[in-house]
Amino acid sequence: MAPNTGEKSISAYGEARSTVEGKPLDAEEVRKMNAYFRASMYLCLGMLYLRENPLLTEPLKLEHLKARLLGHWGSDAGQSFTWIHMNRLIKKYDLDVLFVSGPGHGAPGIISQSYLEGVYSEVYPDKAEDTEGMQKFFKQFSFPGGIGSHATPETPGSIHEGGELGYSLSHAFGSVFDNPNLITLTMVGDGESETGPLATSWHSTKFLNPIADGAVLPVLHLNGYKINNPTVLARISHDELTALLVGYGWKPYFVEGSDFDTMHQAMAATLEQCVLEIKKHQKQARETKTPFRPRWPMIVLRTPKGWSAPREVDGHLLEGFWRAHQIPITDVRTNPPHLKLLETWMKGYKPEELFDKNGTLIPELKELAPTGNSRMSANPVGNGGLLRRPLNMPDFREYGFTDIVPGSTIKGGMANMAKFLRDLVAQNMKTFRLFGPDETESNKLAEVYKSGKKVWMGDYFEEDKDGGNLAPDGRVMEILSEHTCEGWLEGYVLSGRHGLLNSYEPFIHVIDSMVNQHCKWIEKCLEVEWRAKIASLNILITATVWRQDHNGFTHQDPGFLDVVANKSPEVVRIYLPPDGNTLLSVMDHCFRSVNYVNVIVADKQEHIQFLNMDEAVAHCTKGLGIWDWASNDQNSEPDVVIASCGDVSTHEALAATALLREHLPDLKVRFVNVVDLFRLISTLHHPHGMSDKKWKAIFTTDKPIIFNFHSYPWLIHRLTYNRPGQHNLHVRGYREKGNIDTPFELAMRNNTDRYSLAIDAIDLVQSLGNTAAGVREKLINAQLAAKEEAFNNGLDPEHIRNWSWPWPKK
Repeated sequence: MAPNTGEKSISAYGEARSTVEGKPLDAEEVRKMNAYFRASMYLCLGMLYLRENPLLTEPLKLEHLKARLLGHWGSDAGQSFTWIHMNRLIKKYDLDVLFVSGPGHGAPGIISQSYLEGVYSEVYPDKAEDTEGMQKFFKQFSFPGGIGSHATPETPGSIHEGGELGYSLSHAFGSVFDNPNLITLTMVGDGESETGPLATSWHSTKFLNPIADGAVLPVLHLNGYKINNPTVLARISHDELTALLVGYGWKPYFVEGSDFDTMHQAMAATLEQCVLEIKKHQKQARETKTPFRPRWPMIVLRTPKGWSAPREVDGHLLEGFWRAHQIPITDVRTNPPHLKLLETWMKGYKPEELFDKNGTLIPELKELAPTGNSRMSANPVGNGGLLRRPLNMPDFREYGFTDIVPGSTIKGGMANMAKFLRDLVAQNMKTFRLFGPDETESNKLAEVYKSGKKVWMGDYFEEDKDGGNLAPDGRVMEILSEHTCEGWLEGYVLSGRHGLLNSYEPFIHVIDSMVNQHCKWIEKCLEVEWRAKIASLNILITATVWRQDHNGFTHQDPGFLDVVANKSPEVVRIYLPPDGNTLLSVMDHCFRSVNYVNVIVADKQEHIQFLNMDEAVAHCTKGLGIWDWASNDQNSEPDVVIASCGDVSTHEALAATALLREHLPDLKVRFVNVVDLFRLISTLHHPHGMSDKKWKAIFTTDKPIIFNFHSYPWLIHRLTYNRPGQHNLHVRGYREKGNIDTPFELAMRNNTDRYSLAIDAIDLVQSLGNTAAGVREKLINAQLAAKEEAFNNGLDPEHIRNWSWPWPKK
């Protein structure tokens, strides 16, 4: 069977083949590096298999093994090999380096390095550098009550778990933005390299300023196989792979082979060449004060999968094949010859030469690693909360709308908030960035360009002078990939800085799983004592469902809130400010918070304003409340509660309230608005929740509640499950009904328009009996007339478009 091209892909075996020639290591250095590598591989196997007898000082027996063998072996060798060689350069050039592990389940290769450097024992004193500590170190791995097989938050120096593949490079770039001395050495797995997010993130060099930013040094680790399939990039020719990486804008250097002595020389020469090139580019840019985009160096490291394992077991390939991906020999508990093979394999690393009788790494190997915070697993960037400083915040109150006539004043809340954001950027030019997929202007945030333009290291055209807003030293990060924007932001926040992602609501779903992973990271960090708190990850969702009428059904999906609401209440917050002043208050709160994922939903168009600044601050502080000016139940029991959550939803709910008060003046209506979605949950289940006593005071226990919600209605039912009088709650929201409509048509399709809400109230207030039948009919006729006019003219009726709260005339 012939491949598709006449070129042949390259084997991982044999003498080293490398782009860079040279032998920078003397024989003694090669010997020591080989020994250090053997120590790492021994620790990796120990984590996979052993719970007792850590140094194999007695014959290996079943009782020394873990009952369940879990973990991954395949990428450990390549990652350890790379780490060891970077240690040499950290010491030689006094480098500041962070390590990001992309291959996912390759944690043994990373954790073993932390243990050999002594960091792991410093962080976890019970995992000391002795026989007892090593035994505990082995047992905890993929064991109940222990640690997982990724570079989880428990892993010193890690900002990237790799539970979901594809984000190592974007996280790495996020860590080096505004971090000029940092090099983030990033292992990119060849399985990971097949993902869309990873493919796009290669373009991050187009946004890297060599004056103000650090550098990412990717090592594409081609070990040939995923779980049981070849990997794409390992099965294309050298020329094709080179062309791909050069096309992405990189300068690839190759290190390929399996012979340890020659591979050490090749990797030492190549990695040093890359570091020197990085320093050369940075020196040129910084001395000339002229930013430019070089072809940054990277390495393609091709080694056998499961490097240093037995080549074959019982006539089946192991090293260099997919069987080395996870547990390399799976049946050691039931197959005595294989148990003996494992013992022989582990002893082949000669642990007695690497560790003394107490189980401590011998001094001549210990001195190969850097010391203090120069150790990659001790780098403070890997525990970014240590570096985080609060933002220098302008007073959001000074940006508020004044002279508000509730329900009448029309202004653009998002465009106004952009002024606050502009000054926030200006006061935090090295610790805050705005991220988004080419939507900053569209989302009415262009005011921020006055403080920081769009980061751009690509080519410039003459027409860019006319509103291009491009600059190499900008503060706005735009690329049409939600994955890359989110990854950059996560890396930026995890390394101690602050930021905001803005995106259209219908396509924020692209990063559902990324946000899920970040939530899990934060939640786990709460259990790790030494992890310092990081700035919250803030997501501003706009271009919302109710104003996507012109774009049609494909652009109408507010379901991201459901995704976030599924996460732990310890780490997520959702806010739906109804107007401009509440938006300012919410944004200020979110930028000051730590260890959360904050989701803010606010439409970008001009809308009716409801609250002055003092009222907005009070309302946001409470999270929800009764709007007295819109209610007429003062000092009496309401007949119905009209509630809302979301700006457009609030507009329609207020209009419904006005209709009821106009046509049924004796009907007592209470109007309630919710800005903090999680206030609806019981205080027993969420820190922002409220008690049943408070619920009763706001919503009553026996009156119908018409709740107009921004998103899918069943989320409200879920959040309010088992509340007193829950059967009285009737939620209206997006019901997956859409088309090319006018805004009001879209609302009518989903029964969230003012007429539908008012009719619901008439139908549900039992005390009305049949007395409001005539009013009900009028509302139906008005609804039909509005629909007819929209269909005929392509525009909602003027009284719908320009509605305002009908304040009594003086």
